[in-house]
Amino acid sequence: MSSSRLNIVLPDALIREIDQVAGRRKRSQFIADAVKRQIVQLEKERLGRMLAEGYRATRHEDEELTSEFEASDLEGWDDY
Repeated sequence: MSSSRLNIVLPDALIREIDQVAGRRKRSQFIADAVKRQIVQLEKERLGRMLAEGYRATRHEDEELTSEFEASDLEGWDDY
């Protein structure tokens, strides 16, 4: 995988924490992994919001279909 060098600014305290956890020589990999996890999390949240919006938008259609087929869904249950 190709890489690019970035010039970013982080608080000194955060850099010290990164160094304690990952070590000075592994800062870049640690930050790349953290950013990737955050991107994945944000994407999951975005998709969750889209699904929720879709469900809300079609709720009335779903209720109509459910009520339309309710009688046939219950057909034969008295036999059990």
